[in-house]
Amino acid sequence: MSACVPTRATDPSDSNPTRRVHPPHSPPPTPPRRFRIAGADVSASIAVFLIALPLSLGIALATGAPLQAGLVAAAVGGIVAGRLGGSPLQVSGPAAGLTVVTADLIHRYGWRTTCAITVLAGVVQLGLGCLRVARTALAVSPAIVHGMLAGIGVTIAVAQLHIVLGGTPQSSVLDNLRGLPAQLARLQPAAVSVSVLTLALLLLWPRVPGRAGQLLRRIPAALVAVAGATAAASFAGLTLPKVDLPSWSSHALAGLPEGPVLGLAAAVLTTTLVCSVQSLLGAVAVDKLVAGRPDLISGAPGSGRGARVGRSDLNRELLGQGAANIVSGTLGGLPVAGVAVRSSANVQAGAVSRNSTVLHGVLVVIAALLMVPVLEFIPLASLAALVMAVGIQMVSLHHIRTVTRHREVPVYAVTTLGVVLFGVLEGVTLGVAVAVGVALHRLTRTRITHHEREGVHHVHVRGQLTFLAVPRLSRALHLIPHGADAVVELDGSFMDHAAYESLQDWQKTHTAQGGSVELTGRRPGTRIAEPSDSAHCRCRPWTPWRNHQCERPYTPSAAGHPGASGEPGAAQGPTAGRESSGHELARGISAFQRNTAPIVRGELARLAREGQQPDQLFLTCADSRLVTSMITSSGPGDLFVVRNVGNLVPLPGEESRDDSVAAAIEYAVDVLKVRSITVCGHSGCGAMQALLTSEPGGTRTPLQRWLRHGLPSLERMADDTRPWARLAGRAPADAVEQLCLTNVVQQLEHLSAHESVARALREGELELHGMYFHVGEAQAYLLTGADGDGLFDHVEAAADLPA
Repeated sequence: MSACVPTRATDPSDSNPTRRVHPPHSPPPTPPRRFRIAGADVSASIAVFLIALPLSLGIALATGAPLQAGLVAAAVGGIVAGRLGGSPLQVSGPAAGLTVVTADLIHRYGWRTTCAITVLAGVVQLGLGCLRVARTALAVSPAIVHGMLAGIGVTIAVAQLHIVLGGTPQSSVLDNLRGLPAQLARLQPAAVSVSVLTLALLLLWPRVPGRAGQLLRRIPAALVAVAGATAAASFAGLTLPKVDLPSWSSHALAGLPEGPVLGLAAAVLTTTLVCSVQSLLGAVAVDKLVAGRPDLISGAPGSGRGARVGRSDLNRELLGQGAANIVSGTLGGLPVAGVAVRSSANVQAGAVSRNSTVLHGVLVVIAALLMVPVLEFIPLASLAALVMAVGIQMVSLHHIRTVTRHREVPVYAVTTLGVVLFGVLEGVTLGVAVAVGVALHRLTRTRITHHEREGVHHVHVRGQLTFLAVPRLSRALHLIPHGADAVVELDGSFMDHAAYESLQDWQKTHTAQGGSVELTGRRPGTRIAEPSDSAHCRCRPWTPWRNHQCERPYTPSAAGHPGASGEPGAAQGPTAGRESSGHELARGISAFQRNTAPIVRGELARLAREGQQPDQLFLTCADSRLVTSMITSSGPGDLFVVRNVGNLVPLPGEESRDDSVAAAIEYAVDVLKVRSITVCGHSGCGAMQALLTSEPGGTRTPLQRWLRHGLPSLERMADDTRPWARLAGRAPADAVEQLCLTNVVQQLEHLSAHESVARALREGELELHGMYFHVGEAQAYLLTGADGDGLFDHVEAAADLPA
C-alpha cells in the first residue's frame, strides 16, 4: 500500500515549471460553520459606539426631534443597514447632512408625519435599488455634493450657535443671523462656559503629545468632550437645560402623513436624494479607506476570520438604506444614511467585517435602555457645541481647493448659497442648473485667432469646434490669401460633423489653388492630417516620447559634411546621419519655447506663486520608455515623481548611505501631504532581468549594491507557498514579467514599513496603489488586491475602482 502524499492541484495557466504537480485528492469534509465575532470587530464596535452615542443625541437636538429618535436611528442604522447593506464597513445612522431637511419637515408637518415621510423615502430607496440605478446617483457633480454639504454645515453651525450662547434657534438661517446680535446681548455664561469647554476638548484631545497621547487618542474626542463638559457642569453645580429622555412608553411612532400631496412628495424626494447620495458617496469613500489596509483587500493570515472585504455593492447598499429608513421611521427614529465620521472610525479601529457595525447598533440599544439616568446629566449646550463643530467641518477647505482646481467654483457657491437661503432641494436644483450651464458654456466657448509669422498663416482654434463656431472659423480661414502656407491648430477634444465638413472643404479648395495646409492638434493623438511635405520634421511639441530623432535621409551633400567620412568626430553605426545630441537638445528646447511654453506659461506662473501641491507620490522606474505624464494624463504640479532603477523602496534602516528614496517619501507624506502613493513597475525592466541573472559573490558595483533591495521580491517569487500574481486573469508571460509584478507588491510592503507612511495609513490620510505598465501593449494595469500576491487588471475593466 502506498502512502498518500499531500499534493498541489494543477493549474493549467500556471507557467512556473519549477512547481511540483501531483494528483489531487479529495478534501476533508467541511465542519459545520459556527458564528464567531472577531476580536477586532468587538473593539471597533465599541469605538464607533462611543462616537455615535453623543452625536446621535446632538443631531436629534439640532433637528428639534425627540432625543430618543436619534438613538433609534443609530440602533436601526447599525443593525438593519449594517446587516443588509452592500458596504460591509460603512456605519449608518442619523447624519448631520440630514439635519436641515429633517428640521424643516418637523417644522412644517410635525414629528409623526416626518416619520411617515422617512418610511416613504425608504420605500423609494428600495425601488431605486431594485431598478439598479445606484451608479447613476454618482453622476452628480462633486461640486454640487460638496456645496450641498457646505450649505448644510453652515445652516447647522448658525442654528446651534444660539444654543451655545444659551438661547433658542429660529427656523431659518437669515432669522438666526438677524437674531444673533440680540442673542449676544443676553448670552448665558453657564451655557457658554460648557460649550467652550466642549469645543476645547474636541480640538485639543487629538493633539495630546507623546506616548500618553497615543494611548489617550484611542478614546474618541467627541465622547471626551461631552463627558468632560458634563462632569465639569455637575461639579460646578451649573443650572443648565439638560437631556430629557421621556419614557419609552410615551415614545411617538409614525402616523399617517398629513399635508398637501405635492409638498409631501417633494419632502419624500428631498429625503431620498440626500440619504441616497450621502450613503453612496460614503460607500465609495469607505472603499478607498479599505484599499489602504492590505489585510482587508488580500485576506492576509492573521487578519481575522473572513477578513477579505470586497468592494461595495452600491445597489445592495441602497436596498439596505431603504430597509433601515422604513424601520427607523416606523419606530419613530430619524432618517438614516451612511455617516463618514463613524465609518472612518470603524475602518481605522480595525474592523474586519460587518459584525462591528451590527454590534455597535446593539450597544446603542443597550445604552438607550440602561443608561438613561446617565445620559440625562448631559447639558444641551455641550451637545450643541459638538454638532456645531461637525457643521463647521462640513465646509471643507480640501473640497474648496478641489472645485477651484477644476474651475467649478460657481457650481459650488450657488449650491451652498441655495441650500443656506432656500433649502436643500432648491439649492441642489440651482446647483444642477449652474453645472449644466457651465458645461454648455465650455462646449460653446471657442476662441479662433489668426496671425501671420514668417510668411506662414496660423489659425488657432481653442475649445470645442461645433456648428456654432463654424461662421467664425470660416471668417478666419478666408483671411488666408490664395496660395499661402497655412497651419490650423486645433486645441480641443471635440469636433462635430458640420465643423469637420467646413474645414475639409476649405482645405481642398486652398490646396487646389496652390496653397499648403497643415492640420494639427496640441494634444497627443489629436493630429488631424499629415502635412503635405513629408521630408520635414513633424515632431509635435506634446509628443517627445515618440523616440523621434528627426532623422533626415542620407544625401550626397551630407557626405561632404565634416565627420561624414569616418574622420574623428564622425557619427558611425546606426546613429550616422543623425543630429548631435547637443543640437537635438537645443532644438527641443527651442520647440518648447516656441510651441509649448505659451500654453503652459499661465499654469506654471500660478504654480510658481502658490508652490507645489501634488495629490500623489508616483514612484516608478528610471526606464526612458516610461513617461509618467503620458500614462497618467497629468500635468505640471499633479505628481511628485521619484524614479530609480527598478522602482525599489529600501526598507527603513537598510538604505546604506543612500537615504534619497526615504527622504522623498518623508517629504511627500509629511510636508506635501500627498493623499496617495503609487508604485509603478513596467514590462521588460532591465533591473528585474539583472536580478534574475545575478550570481552571488563577485565584484559589488554600485548597481549591484542598489539591486540588493530587490532581493526580497526575488525571494517572494521563489516562495512555493505563494501563488504567482496574475495579469488581467492570465499568468505572466515569463519569469521576468512575473518578477516585475511581484516586485510591485513587495515594494508596497516596504513602503508600509516607513514610519511616516504607516502613520498616515493609520489615520486614514493616505492610500497605496500598485500599477504595472506594459510598454509593448501601451496598457496600464491596476493592482486590485485579489488572491495571493494580487491581480493586476486592465484600467478599462477596473474603471469604477477608486484610483
